Amino acid sequence: MKRLLIALVASSFLTAPMAFAQPAKPFEVAQMKERHVEKRVYRHGNNKIVEKRVIENKRWARGHRLSPSERRRIAAVNDYRRYKLRTPQRGQQWVRAGNDFLLISIATGVIVNTAR
Repeated sequence: MKRLLIALVASSFLTAPMAFAQPAKPFEVAQMKERHVEKRVYRHGNNKIVEKRVIENKRWARGHRLSPSERRRIAAVNDYRRYKLRTPQRGQQWVRAGNDFLLISIATGVIVNTAR
């Protein structure tokens, strides 16, 4: 009985840290966003017009999977030598997202490499 009680207490010390462990983050969370508000003020006759726009700058990371909506919004780069990018391997493609160049896998949409 005493050995059983000691074994149960010892196992509780080993399993307690695993209960508080956080799960690993998936690839979709690897993208970081910076937001800032751009303000534009101009006059139209006697009226003062203020336009506010929220601009998001994205930081792309290797291993991030582009969603289908993101893949529709980015442009493919066929003249990669002009931008001094390396030749993509079979099944990969350079795309441009804002000022960033991303080497993505065509089939899965996973970012293999990034360049600015």
